[in-house]
Amino acid sequence: MRLRQIEVFHAVYANGSISAAARALHVSQPAVSKVLRHTESQLGIPLFDLVRGRLVPTDEAHALFREVDEVFHRVTSLQLTANNLRNSGAGHLRIGIVPSLGFEVLPQVIADFRVKNPEVTFDIKTIHHSDVLRSLYERECDIAFGYDPPVHPRLTLRKLAAAKLVVIAPTGTFDKGHTSVSVADIRTRDLIGVSSSGPIGDIVAAAHAHAHAYANANAQVDFREVASVDTYYIAASLVRKGLGVAIVDEFTARATANRLVDVIPLAPALEFGVHAAWLEDRPLSKLAARLVDLMKSALRAEVQVPIRA
Repeated sequence: MRLRQIEVFHAVYANGSISAAARALHVSQPAVSKVLRHTESQLGIPLFDLVRGRLVPTDEAHALFREVDEVFHRVTSLQLTANNLRNSGAGHLRIGIVPSLGFEVLPQVIADFRVKNPEVTFDIKTIHHSDVLRSLYERECDIAFGYDPPVHPRLTLRKLAAAKLVVIAPTGTFDKGHTSVSVADIRTRDLIGVSSSGPIGDIVAAAHAHAHAYANANAQVDFREVASVDTYYIAASLVRKGLGVAIVDEFTARATANRLVDVIPLAPALEFGVHAAWLEDRPLSKLAARLVDLMKSALRAEVQVPIRA
C-alpha cells in the first residue's frame, strides 16, 4: 500500500463513511472512492461492505487497520517533527511541564526570565510522566520538567529539587493540634483517590499499602475512597467542596489551597524529585540552560517555605 492509500483507508475506517473521510482529508468524495476501490483491487480483498447504507469494515479491514494505524501515527509523528524543526529558533523555547508545576512555578519563572530576555518567546505544553521521552523526541519541546522522569539512554536528567507530598483537607477536618498526619490517619476519612501513574502514584500506592497492611494486623480497615480522579487539580477541587481529603504534591496544594482547605504535612515524609530532562544528543542552548537554572532557584525557594495547617 502506498502512503496515499494508507491515508484514505485510515480516514474511511476511522470516520465511518466516504463523505466524512473526504471532509477529514479535504478532498472530494469521488477522489476517496477511487483510491479505496483501487486499494481493494490491488489487495484482492474487500475492505468495506455496504450495510443499510453504511460502510462496515470487513474482518480483513479490522486486521489491516491495526498495522495501518501504527504506520499512520509514525507518519504523523514524522510530520510533526519536521514542522517543529521548521518553527524552532534561537529565541524561542519549547517547554513541556507536568500540570502542577504549570499552576504557579513556571509562570513566575517565565515572568522573571523575560525581564532580562524580553525577546524570547515560549511554547508551553502540558505533559505527563509517560510523555517525557516522546515529547522531546518529536521535538514538541526542548526541555521537560517533571517528577522523577523515566531513566533512558537518550535522556539527560538534572535534579532541581526534592519536594514532598502533603494532605489537603476541608478546613477543620483535623484538630488544630495536628502539625502533621500519617497516611494511616486518613483511613477513617472520606478519601479522594488519585489514580495517577508515574512516580508520585507509585509513592502514594506504596504508602497506602503499608498503612493498610499495618491496620489489617489488628482489624480489617479499608480506606473510604469516595471518588477517584486522574489529576491532582481535580482532587483539590473536590476537597475544596468538602467531599474528602486527598494526598497531592505540595505544588498543587500551594496553588489551589484557600481558606476552605487545610494543607498538612505528612509524617513520615513522602518525597519525590523534580527534574529537568532533555535529549542527550541535543544539548541545551544558553537560553534554555539559563531557564533551567532559574527554575531550579524558584523550586528550591518554593519547597523551603514551611507548609502548615
